[in-house]
Amino acid sequence: MDCIKSGIIGQIVGDALGLPVQFRPREDRDLDPITDMRGYGAFDMPPGSWSDDSSLILATLDGLSESLERANHEENLRLDDIIDHKIIMENFSAWLNDGQFTPYGYAYDIGGATMDGIRRYDRGTEPILSGGVGERDNGNGSLMRILPIAFFIHYLSQKYSFDEDDKMTAVHNLSSLTHRHRRSQLCCGIYVNIALELIENHEKESDLEELIADGINKSKEYYFNNADFKEELHHFDRVFSLNVQNLPRDEIKSGGYTISSLEASIWCLLNNKNYKDTILEAVNLGYDTDTTACIVGGLAGIYYGYDDIPSDWISQLARLDYIEDLIINFSQSFE
Repeated sequence: MDCIKSGIIGQIVGDALGLPVQFRPREDRDLDPITDMRGYGAFDMPPGSWSDDSSLILATLDGLSESLERANHEENLRLDDIIDHKIIMENFSAWLNDGQFTPYGYAYDIGGATMDGIRRYDRGTEPILSGGVGERDNGNGSLMRILPIAFFIHYLSQKYSFDEDDKMTAVHNLSSLTHRHRRSQLCCGIYVNIALELIENHEKESDLEELIADGINKSKEYYFNNADFKEELHHFDRVFSLNVQNLPRDEIKSGGYTISSLEASIWCLLNNKNYKDTILEAVNLGYDTDTTACIVGGLAGIYYGYDDIPSDWISQLARLDYIEDLIINFSQSFE
């Protein structure tokens, strides 16, 4: 289960690298590219600080661990029989309101759609109905925290038999806690399918481009046969065409829109040869630097492995022991 540690640490390192220069335009990064871990900047935090991205990833890890601990392990279980979305939303609420799952005891850099979803839950809305469904609710706030469900699906699939609809419904429902629009769900589904290909083949000498293509093609087969997503498919033409890798840099957007973040992550991953260069490429695209680097950092971490993540970047992470304890607890829940 080393790929869990590789993926989660890969995300948090990416988040920490991008946080100080968040919101700054690409032109700033072209003049002053990030080459190493910095501090201060956008939120005046020391080097190694991480943002809402990592907090919500850790809250999700913890919620999935507790869900599995409480589940009735019967035959023919569906993933939604195992995942307790209330536990996860309670964690999100504890993050927003009480500063849990944070590096310094308080939440900051909070996305609007994420806050709205948690507030709806706090007022009594059911967890999977809490996310917004408007056109403007398609930020990258669920995409940035969705990776843990890929590990959950992969390792539980060794004990239980889940069909494709069960897996994708679990992904969509996890997104829906804060982002319930079909477009956000679809982004999360594509990302998780790519992650699953990387997880399933992380010990093999597999071609990265082929693995990503396999994940995208599996997504395409699923969504093109699901009428609920028909109206959204045209937004993903560049992804489904498998042509993102060949786009020029100036056609890759790096703001907070979920499709832009998905495309940027695929582009950075396919146009670099190791974890470090992939993450620095993502940060130096500018704008939503922490989230772009966090999203691609999980995939790069899984593919290249923990040892390829610069150790001095890892050692600077705030509350590293706490992060590692949550990862260990999550990993052990599958044993």
